[in-house]
Amino acid sequence: MKIGIVGLGLIGGSLAKALKYHTEHTVLGWNRSQDTLLKAKLLGAIDGELTDEEIPQCDMLICALYPKLTVEFVQKYAPVLKKGAIVIDCCGVKRAVCEPLWEAAAQYGFKFYGGHPMAGLHYSGFSYSDVSMFQNASMVLVPPKDADIQDLADLKALFTSIGFTNLQITTPEEHDRIIAYTSQLAHVVSNAYVKSPEAQVHNGFSAGSYKDLTRVAKLNAGMWTELFFENADYLIAEIDGIIANLQQYSDALKNQDEKALYTLLKAGSDRKEQIDGMYRS
Repeated sequence: MKIGIVGLGLIGGSLAKALKYHTEHTVLGWNRSQDTLLKAKLLGAIDGELTDEEIPQCDMLICALYPKLTVEFVQKYAPVLKKGAIVIDCCGVKRAVCEPLWEAAAQYGFKFYGGHPMAGLHYSGFSYSDVSMFQNASMVLVPPKDADIQDLADLKALFTSIGFTNLQITTPEEHDRIIAYTSQLAHVVSNAYVKSPEAQVHNGFSAGSYKDLTRVAKLNAGMWTELFFENADYLIAEIDGIIANLQQYSDALKNQDEKALYTLLKAGSDRKEQIDGMYRS
C-alpha cells in the first residue's frame, strides 16, 4: 500500500519508522515543520513527502495530530481521498473525532476507523520516536457500524506486523469513559502530586514509588488541555471520585480511626490483587 502519515511527532514518527522497518509499504509523511520532515527523510523514516498531489493516491491515511486538527485535516481533504481508502486517527479521545469523520466518510466514499495506539512516552516530538514503540502494546480501534470484516482483518495484520499484540474493538463512548480513568486521571494525579513543596527536596528520600507516581507529571500541556476538555464529562467524574476516596483516608487520620484506615488500605490492596489476578488468568 501507499500509506500517508499526517504528523511526525512521537506517535506519527514511531508509526512511520515501524512501518518502514517491518513492512514493504510505501510511507509518505506530512508535517508542519519542514525541519522534522527533512530529518524523517534523512533517517529513512519515510519514503517522501505527503503532498496535495500524493494524498489522493494513498490507500491509507494515518492522522497523528491533535483531535481538532485531525478533524480539520480530514474534512479538508475528504473530497479528494481515494474511494475506499482507509483513514485512521491516533487521538486520545474518540467521540469528538469519530462522529464528524464518519459523516465525512459516508459523504465522500472513504472509510474512517477511530484509532488509539496505547503506547507513548512523557516526551514529545519526532526526536523521541522509536521503531520499537509499539512492541507488545494494544491498538484500540473504533470501527464504523458498517465496518467490513476484511478491513478489520487487514488492519489487525498491519498493526500486528509492527509490534502490537492486542487489537481492542470498542465504541467512542466506551473508549472515552475508560481512558478517562486509565490515562487522563493518571496524568492529572501525577501533575498535581509534584506540586507539593516536598517535591523540591525529595532527592535522597525517594525511590520507586515516587518515580512511578511522577512519571507522567511532565506532559505536553497544550495537547492534554485539549484532550481533557474533549472528555470533560468522564474526566470530571473520575477526578471527583478520587477526591471522595482520598477524603476517606484523610478523615480516618483526622479522627484517629485506626480501624477505618486499615479497612481502606486493605480494601485497596485486595482490589489491586483481584485486578492483577483477572488479567493473569
